[in-house]
Amino acid sequence: MKKQFSLSAGLAVLVLILTSTFPPPSSAQTTSTEPLTLDAIFRPGGLGGRGPETMTWSPDSTKLSFVQRDEKGERGELWYLDAATGEKKVLVSAEKLASLDPDVNKVKNEREKERLTRYHVAAYVWAPDSKHILFDSGGQLWYYDLGTATAVQVTSAPDPSGDPKFSPDGRYVAYTRKHNLFVRPIQGGAERAITKDTGDNLFNGDIDWVYAEELGVRSNYFWSPDSKEIVFLHMDETAVPTYPITDWMTTHPTVDEEKYPKVGDANPSVKLGVADAEKGKVRWITLTSDLETYVPRFGWIGNGVIWAEALNRTEDRMQLYFVDTKSGKSRVVLTEETPGAWIDFEQVEVRFLKAGKFLWPSWRDGNMHIYLYSFDQQNPMGADAKLERQLTHGDYEVLGIEGVDEIAGTAFYSSNQGDPRQTQIYSVQLDGSGGKALTSSEGEHSANFSDDGKHYTVRFAGPQNSASISFCAVGGSCSDVWKARDSIAAYGLRAPKYLEFKADDGTVLYGRLLLPPNAPAGGKIPLIVNIYGGPAAQMVRKSTPDAFDEILARKGFAVFAVDNRGTPGRDRKFQTAIRHEFGAVELKDQLAALDQLLPQYPQLDGDRIAIWGWSNGGSMTLYAMTHSERFRAGVAVAPVTNQANYDTIYTERYMGLLKEDKAGYEMSDVTTNADKLHGALLLVHGTSDDNVHFQNSIQMIDALIKAGKQFRLMIYPNKTHSIAGKDARVHLFTMITEHFERELK
Repeated sequence: MKKQFSLSAGLAVLVLILTSTFPPPSSAQTTSTEPLTLDAIFRPGGLGGRGPETMTWSPDSTKLSFVQRDEKGERGELWYLDAATGEKKVLVSAEKLASLDPDVNKVKNEREKERLTRYHVAAYVWAPDSKHILFDSGGQLWYYDLGTATAVQVTSAPDPSGDPKFSPDGRYVAYTRKHNLFVRPIQGGAERAITKDTGDNLFNGDIDWVYAEELGVRSNYFWSPDSKEIVFLHMDETAVPTYPITDWMTTHPTVDEEKYPKVGDANPSVKLGVADAEKGKVRWITLTSDLETYVPRFGWIGNGVIWAEALNRTEDRMQLYFVDTKSGKSRVVLTEETPGAWIDFEQVEVRFLKAGKFLWPSWRDGNMHIYLYSFDQQNPMGADAKLERQLTHGDYEVLGIEGVDEIAGTAFYSSNQGDPRQTQIYSVQLDGSGGKALTSSEGEHSANFSDDGKHYTVRFAGPQNSASISFCAVGGSCSDVWKARDSIAAYGLRAPKYLEFKADDGTVLYGRLLLPPNAPAGGKIPLIVNIYGGPAAQMVRKSTPDAFDEILARKGFAVFAVDNRGTPGRDRKFQTAIRHEFGAVELKDQLAALDQLLPQYPQLDGDRIAIWGWSNGGSMTLYAMTHSERFRAGVAVAPVTNQANYDTIYTERYMGLLKEDKAGYEMSDVTTNADKLHGALLLVHGTSDDNVHFQNSIQMIDALIKAGKQFRLMIYPNKTHSIAGKDARVHLFTMITEHFERELK
């Protein structure tokens, strides 16, 4: 349930005490040069313009490649930046790229388009020689020679191929098709089917929905360093129930049966396979007898030895296995347990180094930090992994291991040190010394390091800065790659006031408030709370100001958000405060923030407060409107209305198992409190939502009708969880605006 509406930062909810560090900006409207409209926000490219796509480093770390398209996506070129000189050149012309890498927005199927964009499916991959590129053009693979500017088609099957990977020696390419794994020689020769399963229940190297969505899995097979073997995950989804997604737009509707394990259902059973790339023979490896174990990550330590993570179903114990692929013998070399919490590893990945060491993220001291472990390279399974040292320390969260320079002995990471509302890039030596910041400007930074750790790109956006991308040498200078149009100046966007509040246990809660630019003196201002409130997203971030908030503010509304306990970016105690219950703690913090906000800003009208949110924010909107009487109106977009309707991995991570806490699930079911709905509700959902199913809103509709409660409803045919596309977005946000104008004025 990580999807949420995002113009610049995302969704959120409530706020409190003014921070002394950041003085409030002027409430006067910033001079703008262009009218701010929903059409402008949701047009192709948005307010800032269309930035580079698919930024990728070549394997030799000498080139940074990226696709740059025009605003409408009708014309694009593949460029590269030379790491040594900073010079930019065209690698593939617009004429060739039009067929090799067509714009994803031209994909007609909404679910396929969302899959490609949501899971960042790469349209091209570099060959190991850094002189060739493999393009995935609508499921057909093309091998492009950069020297001759010619392309050779690699696959021509009627069914699409995907997730292509070169063998390390560059002689072969592997890919998946119809849930099977294939290998083909690059220099001619027939493809070879490594697996030959039939039907839709058996996956070999391919990824199912729940692993992709909730475990962040982006590939399920990997070549051995010597290019002779492939390790892959086999998934059996026979016992996983299906959910019907109906296309209502044809005379005779069609139904797509989506494999989707809801709370308490059977998950896919998994095992590892190691295949001989030439002969196709597969050896099977089962890590544990527990059929409910997840295998979220795996790979090669060296030839003949793989590593794999095994995560239990309650997601509070992770075991790291080393496996001898020839004998099948395995050993648990590290166990990570988080009693009373969960394993939070999706952003901070384990990183294996060449010198018999690996970086391991852990919440064990109460904050997410990086730990350095070692093992015997000559005999990896001879002993447990040895803890060498903790590399990062302090009351902050490490958010990702971004890169490593093994020669220099340096690790690079992102964290929110000093301010949970910001993200900065840091480095630390593997001996634990020399920690320092690589970025410092107020805002959000994300980095992409070359494989050798010598160069990186950094994307930056801040309260006073539209997005930009820079190319940097570690320890050296940076140069511009791309700058968004200055939407802050062009459209007069204003940074919100950043505030602090206190929860009932004294915990600091961060919030933000945007006031109308020209509020009448002495008049009362209606307040809109924008909420997410769940464990997958923060609302209060120091990023480019939110354009939709500015539209609402110019219509006379104040817009408020607060990150309650249970949202990410804070320590383990803060995040796990909602364990085994969704709704109660979050609403308590939201109302506490409101109670502190209103006395500070007496111009806000406490009798005219609305709330709205998307996904978990939609769920919280319904929970707030059925468990309090503070809100005169609300908009719930794509909400989960009964947690038992959502998938196993996400929900059970936070709520626990249904059989062990049935009462907790019942308390979080907002349909049972439909009779207590207070305020004017607008309920919104897309019929092809394969993430938060349309079923959730159908059940809420039924409960509201039975309770005799009036409400408004908007359904978007064939739209997925994001309700994407300019027409749909303009329509939806017009409805949201009109709903608040009708109910609060």
